[in-house]
Amino acid sequence: MSFHEVRFPTNLSRGALGGPERRTEIVTLASGAEERNTPWAHSRRRYDAGLGMRSLDDVETLVAFFEARRGQLHGFRWRDWADWRSCVPSGAVTPVDQEIGRGDGVRRVFDLVKSYVSGGHGYLRPITKPSPGTVRVAVDGVEVTAAVEGGSVTLDTAPGDGAVVTAGFEFDVPVRFDTDRIQVSVAGFEAGEIPSVPVVEVRP
Repeated sequence: MSFHEVRFPTNLSRGALGGPERRTEIVTLASGAEERNTPWAHSRRRYDAGLGMRSLDDVETLVAFFEARRGQLHGFRWRDWADWRSCVPSGAVTPVDQEIGRGDGVRRVFDLVKSYVSGGHGYLRPITKPSPGTVRVAVDGVEVTAAVEGGSVTLDTAPGDGAVVTAGFEFDVPVRFDTDRIQVSVAGFEAGEIPSVPVVEVRP
């Protein structure tokens, strides 16, 4: 997958609309009961970048970014302002925000994840694009140094058997444009017409 390690302008993504998407297959039986299944282990996020446009200068910035990515060809980073930290959006990142694994005395590499829990059920979301310089790691609550590569951290020393490994971080969503065309009418824009610019999450 061709990916540019550049973030979509944050002043434009702040006004965007979007969030997680799931795919559920529903079969209604003759009795009226339903059988539900999903082919997706993970959700996929979609956004509309057009809603962040406030001026023709913003449109020019968008077009430049779109052209540099060659439309759908190259992926890029996206800041989802509703969900971009290992803690709540209003909180501060700490090294104990998310449990990412347990030590066994041998393993040194752990993948970053964010947990979503409600009503006794939960979902672990892989985090593949942490923001550079924001990842903090702890073992049994004590902060340690770690090398970060992609969505994984490598500890200097393997944690002992049963040791709790946690991490805190800011992160972006890996996305691409979901269109090869941007259409803007200057007259329409000045009259309040906002262009639609769909963006969709990409998976490794």
